[in-house]
Amino acid sequence: MSPPPPPLGRSRRRGGRTGRAFDPALGDGELIDVRSQFAQGRWTRARSLLVATGSDWDRRGHRILALAAVPSAAGWAADWLLAEPDSADATTLHACAGVVRSRRPGAGAEERDRAREACLTAAALDPADPTPWLGLMALEREHGTHEAAAGHFEEIRARHPEHHHGHHLMTASLAETNPGSNPLHAVYDFAAWAAEQAPADSPLAVLPVVAHAERYRVLAAAGAVPDDPAASGHWSGRRARQVMKAAFDWWLEWEREDHPRHHTDLNFLAHAKICEGRPAEAAALFHRIGPHATEVPWSYAGRDPYPAFVAARTLALGAP
Repeated sequence: MSPPPPPLGRSRRRGGRTGRAFDPALGDGELIDVRSQFAQGRWTRARSLLVATGSDWDRRGHRILALAAVPSAAGWAADWLLAEPDSADATTLHACAGVVRSRRPGAGAEERDRAREACLTAAALDPADPTPWLGLMALEREHGTHEAAAGHFEEIRARHPEHHHGHHLMTASLAETNPGSNPLHAVYDFAAWAAEQAPADSPLAVLPVVAHAERYRVLAAAGAVPDDPAASGHWSGRRARQVMKAAFDWWLEWEREDHPRHHTDLNFLAHAKICEGRPAEAAALFHRIGPHATEVPWSYAGRDPYPAFVAARTLALGAP
């Protein structure tokens, strides 16, 4: 009898990618409807959506980045700017579309420079909005330095201290600053501090779990731990038990399904429960996730993310 497959599916190093796409809309019905029209050049609905979103900064960032991921977003946003050259919404969407385009394979330094300038222009047009700084931070995470990303995070936090996506990007960046297996790594202090600073109902309560997953990603990539979660020991120590209990207890009590990125938190929690060897506890999380899988953290430790998600969900629920 052949051995069972690893619980998170095969590594990319041993098998190819499926090419399965992950939807950044994360079940936002209004966004999905508007995005389909925006992809055809009908940007007026996008304008109405962003006006209605207002200064709900987490939702605004989520929606703008999802619209910016449309392949033709830069062109349609440019058309919108021709009609309304003073529109902060159009300027920010155009800038974020430039960031997305500049992060694609084959993009050069000149394209990245244009994206940076566009984000700075958008930031000047609407100084209260953290979204242009989120675009800059995403760009620096890929092509800049940790110091530059950290500076943009401070700009985000000055405008919205609980910014969910900004904290996730900062955690990922900080986790990479030292690939050594130091159990007292600064990313844990940052995540604990952010969770303590946030209100009791803030989804930043899950950030210590995100920090633990990001360290796993970095350590596995550096060869400091095996890419098999059970063999790594990373998910069975005292710190893992502490962060998982606190975050899972928070989720059981609050269940923040009104947050635009709550599926991101659910995927991190489910991934951690699977890695921890507790598929029965992960089952409730997979029921809440439904079809809204996220590429991270299922891609961590070199995994092909969609097969890893499906394998973990099957392990927890006992059915595809």
